Formats: sequence, structure tokens, C-alpha cells
Amino acid sequence: MAKSRINTSKIEKGVSLILEGMSIDLSDRNYIDTPDRYARFILEMFGRKETDYATFPEEFTDFILLRRHTMYSLCPHHLLPVEFEASVAYIPNGEVLGLSKLARVLDDVNTGPLLQEKFTKDVVAAITSYCNIKGAACMVTGQHGCTKIRGVKSNAKFITYHLSDIFKEDELLSRRFFDLCLH
Repeated sequence: MAKSRINTSKIEKGVSLILEGMSIDLSDRNYIDTPDRYARFILEMFGRKETDYATFPEEFTDFILLRRHTMYSLCPHHLLPVEFEASVAYIPNGEVLGLSKLARVLDDVNTGPLLQEKFTKDVVAAITSYCNIKGAACMVTGQHGCTKIRGVKSNAKFITYHLSDIFKEDELLSRRFFDLCLH
């Protein structure tokens, strides 16, 4: 794992303050390691990973799709969990990424609490930067803890998408992408 920008000691202090603010006795055996556990969770979820986005020469001309990859993040407004189901596709232009790298792109763009809308757009930009492509598409369905367990208490899921280049220009292609993502 590459050097992280995450300061776990500050996170531990912050979690201790939150628990103290809730009048929780930090010497209680159930809470002694909670600040450390939470800091490790944040590091695991958002720590930078070193990924080699090697490409391979290939004349494949249709799109390559990773469908319904489940991942988790935090809402930047409430720091509550968000469950994402992300689908991402691209059309190669003489070279391809390794198949597993599509999931890595999703994980690598998840660098901290994030807006679903920005995440969706950033995934397309990342793929475009790693490989010579004719276009990319990303669709994200998110279930947000901030709307599920507080406020409106809705079980609804939110869908965002972003299309680039040929996916944006070719309606049949984008329709095929959406059909495969949703069915």
C-alpha cells in the first residue's frame, strides 16, 4: 500500500471525543479499542493502494463491462455509510485494461467521504486517463445511510450516471449499456 494521507492518530482522538461527548466511559472494555478500530476501518476503506494500470494490445471493438460491483463509502455531509452498486464500461481503442482493473478503478476513486455524483464522473475520468479508449460509461446506484436512518427515513436508492465520447454520442450504445446494467 502506498503512503497514506490518512492520519490515524487524529481519527482516534476524534472518535474518543465523540464517545466522550456521548458520556461513554472510555475505560469500559467494550470501548477501550474502539478509537483504534475505527481508525483502522477508515484506513482500510480509504487508504491509497498502489495499482499498476498496465494495458495490453487488443483489437476488441465492443465494450467491456463490469456490472454491479458492490462497494462502500461514507456520505460527506453526515459521515454515514453509503452502499454503492457500480457498473462501468469502456470501449477500447487498440488496448485493454486487465479485467480486474475496472474494480480497482472504482476502489481507487473512493478516496474518502464522497458525493455519488462526483464519484460517478470521476470514475469515467480515471478510466480515460489509464487507457486509450473510444469512450466510457459509469452508472452508480447508491443507498445512503443519511436518507435511510435519519431525516426522511427512505429505503430509496439513487441512480447517477456519466457517459463520455462514443457512449454519449451513440444512443443505441448507451441504451445497451443501461439495459445490461439494469437487467
